[in-house]
Amino acid sequence: MNGTPSNAQTAAAPPALAPAPAIPLWVKIAATAWAAAWFPIYFSYYPVANFLHLSDIAIALTVIGLWMSSSLLISSQAVSVLIGETLWCVDVLWTVFLGHHLIGGTEYMWDHQYPLWLRLMSLYHFVLPVLLVWAVARLGYNRRGLKLQAGIGAVALVAGRIWGQKDNINFAYHDPIFHWAWGPAPVHLLVMFAGMILLDYLPTHWLLARFFTRPRLVQQ
Repeated sequence: MNGTPSNAQTAAAPPALAPAPAIPLWVKIAATAWAAAWFPIYFSYYPVANFLHLSDIAIALTVIGLWMSSSLLISSQAVSVLIGETLWCVDVLWTVFLGHHLIGGTEYMWDHQYPLWLRLMSLYHFVLPVLLVWAVARLGYNRRGLKLQAGIGAVALVAGRIWGQKDNINFAYHDPIFHWAWGPAPVHLLVMFAGMILLDYLPTHWLLARFFTRPRLVQQ
C-alpha cells in the first residue's frame, strides 16, 4: 500500500541486460586474424623498413586499440591515416579507370615483380579508414589522440630518416608533392612534420571533433 513493489512484482520484472560491448568480439578476432596473416607475409616480401610507414604502424595500433576498447589509440590512428588512406584510394581508382596516377604513391600496385595476390593485400587501405571511423563512432573521439599521434609521427619521421634515402620512408628525404629536399636533415624533418600537422592531422582532428562525441571514459 505504501508504493513498495511486492515480492511477486519484483520476481516478475525482467533482469537488466548488460550493455553490449563497444567493440564486438568478432571484430577484434577478425582484425587480429588479418593482421596475424598480413605481418609475416609482408615481412617475407618487403624490407623491414616497410613497417615504419605510418599506415603499417596504424594496423598494429588499431588492433591493440580494438582489444583495449581504447578511444585514445583508435582516435590517434584515425588522425594519422584518414586523409592519407583516402588519397591512396583515390589514386588507385583514378589509375584503374583513367590509366594514369593522379597523386602517386601507389605505383607498386602495378609492379609485376610482386605477385598479384600480394599487391591485392594492400587493398586494406580501403578498409582501414572505414574501420577506424566506425570504431570512433562506437568509442567516441578522444581529443588527446592528436597529441599522441603527433608524437608517433615525429618518431616515424626520424626513423625513416635513419633508415636511409633509398626508400624515403614517410617522406623523410623528399616531400610527396614537389619531391624536394627542404635543406639539411633537421630542416627537412621540421618542414615535413609541420606539413603533417597542418595539412593532415589538424584538419582530420577538426572533422572528428566536429562530428563525433567525446568518449564516455576519460581514461581511454
